[in-house]
Amino acid sequence: MSSIKRLLIANRGEIAARVIRSAHAMGIETVAVYSDADADSPHVHMATRAVGIGAPSAAASYLNIATILRAAQLAGADAVHPGYGFLSENAGFAQACADAGLTFVGPSAHAIRVMGDKAEAKVFMREAGLPCIPGYDGEEQDADTLAEAAAQIGYPVIVKATAGGGGRGMRVVEEAGGFQRALESARSEALAAFGSERMIVERVVREPRHIEIQVLIDRYGHGVHFGERDCSVQRRHQKLIEEAPAPGLPVETRERMGSAAVSAAIALGYEGVGTFEFLLDASGEFYFMEMNTRLQVEHPVTECIAGIDLVEWQLRVAMGEALDFDQQDVRLAGHAIEVRLCAEDERNGFLPQSGSIDLWVPPDGIRVEHAVRSGFVVSPYYDSMFAKLIGSGKTREDARRSLVKALRDTVVLGIRTNRQALIRCLEHPAFVAGGVNTGFLIEHKDDVLVPQDESPWLALAVAGAVLSPGTRASGWRGSVIHLADDTGGAYCLSVAPCGERGLCIEADAHSITFDACEVEHPRVRFSFGGVDREAFWTQSGAQVHVQIDGHAWSFADRTYVGATASDGEGDGRLRAPSNGRVVALYASAGQRVAEGDALLTIEAMKMEHTVIAPAAAIVRSVLIDVGQSVATGKVLLEFEPTA
Repeated sequence: MSSIKRLLIANRGEIAARVIRSAHAMGIETVAVYSDADADSPHVHMATRAVGIGAPSAAASYLNIATILRAAQLAGADAVHPGYGFLSENAGFAQACADAGLTFVGPSAHAIRVMGDKAEAKVFMREAGLPCIPGYDGEEQDADTLAEAAAQIGYPVIVKATAGGGGRGMRVVEEAGGFQRALESARSEALAAFGSERMIVERVVREPRHIEIQVLIDRYGHGVHFGERDCSVQRRHQKLIEEAPAPGLPVETRERMGSAAVSAAIALGYEGVGTFEFLLDASGEFYFMEMNTRLQVEHPVTECIAGIDLVEWQLRVAMGEALDFDQQDVRLAGHAIEVRLCAEDERNGFLPQSGSIDLWVPPDGIRVEHAVRSGFVVSPYYDSMFAKLIGSGKTREDARRSLVKALRDTVVLGIRTNRQALIRCLEHPAFVAGGVNTGFLIEHKDDVLVPQDESPWLALAVAGAVLSPGTRASGWRGSVIHLADDTGGAYCLSVAPCGERGLCIEADAHSITFDACEVEHPRVRFSFGGVDREAFWTQSGAQVHVQIDGHAWSFADRTYVGATASDGEGDGRLRAPSNGRVVALYASAGQRVAEGDALLTIEAMKMEHTVIAPAAAIVRSVLIDVGQSVATGKVLLEFEPTA
């Protein structure tokens, strides 16, 4: 049995912080690695030691095997934990660690390689007795062969990168006419993300639930499972909400899936923590989809109901310890639900956002996994998820209610997030009832994904109080303040003292009176309608950010700059909808385009977004090139109207 003395975490952000906490609790020193973009990230300061590994791009830092091994040598590490994403399922990395004399906290390179190739994994699992989705996983990869296979399988089908994961390199194709374009798009995304464009084609299982089984196997062939997680709430194949146990899943189905997963893992010679992902159809039949040979993003919900630290057991198994309990010792109790809080703009198709989190106050009384702080910059180079909130309780309803409250209590200002969409999901009657399938967000998109208009007036009044000269101590002084919101609305506020401690705010025929008001960053305490309330605020340059009852607004202070600049609508220019990199360009100068034609594709935070023509026009000029990085609002193309 070996011992780990100093552990390098080959990752960043919240998962690096998560691993560091468990390692330190076990008396293991830690080494953080960081790109130039992450030099001041909280996970860097948490570790015992830290080593810089290069430029911000993942390819130059977190995906650079030689650089990470060199960091381990410099810091005197004797083991490496890969976290999830990046190199966590890279067989070459696992082997390189072993060759360098480092303990790799995870399975063998062989197991990673077999499970990392979806085609090879399906062959292995079929032989191990697991039911698999009908499809094509052959060696012939030309477009005609794959199209013929799709026709034989029967539409709808899904084309899926064999080296893929996290929803990338996957496209659902409803009919033969869309197959070639979907295949090209999936291959392009897979090649950029994984360095491989090999595909499999599978039948689409209609309205399935996405159920996964958590296993733990030691090197002596002993294994257990910790029940299942339901990960059916997904957008674009990306999980948003995960829970354990799965609502309404029969005990016998859980045991069949769990026993099959443990047996298959042992047959593989697997070691450590791993997850089997299944699709469960309406009849109760399940099909193997893939195995993730790493810790999952959603592992906390299993920890909550099983009372186990999965990271601790990863480390113990890596050090050669045998499991000291059997399946009958595993007791699952209560319920847990996790949501992924992401930097996304729900009013613009949930496009990933980058920029500064000017104010961050996580909620009390709930588990929060994060590695951010006030002033932290969400980089455009990595995934948009920056925090996870996990609600737990004796019942599913206890967990759900605590999570909704925690989301509303979470203070995050300065960057747009998917918070309100998560709340709408958790409060939707179908989710409350339990047992939704992967079509939940499609079926209920108008209720869940379409932002609800919230009245801005109270937030405007708070912003007026923040910007108004004077204080409660010195006495409020009247002022006129001009504000603009991020939807183009412009407001003129008249702020005047009202009574001994209050303020009166007039805006566009709306009148709001605060009987008392006290501003002290980052809080505004005020009395409105006879009720004492609290808001949070922060200011960055001319931007004032306000949060009340979980709703956040951003206003630009235009008081001293006169009229707002044109937003560019209707000026014949197409602007970038988000920060990112241009990966494909379909338009050229002089080209005539119709409304809805694809013009270019921008990649941001590992996702591709195709920009389409807003109207019929002639392209006058193209101002960007493939490979170029663009910022939100940058002019990409200029048009002239068609005759």
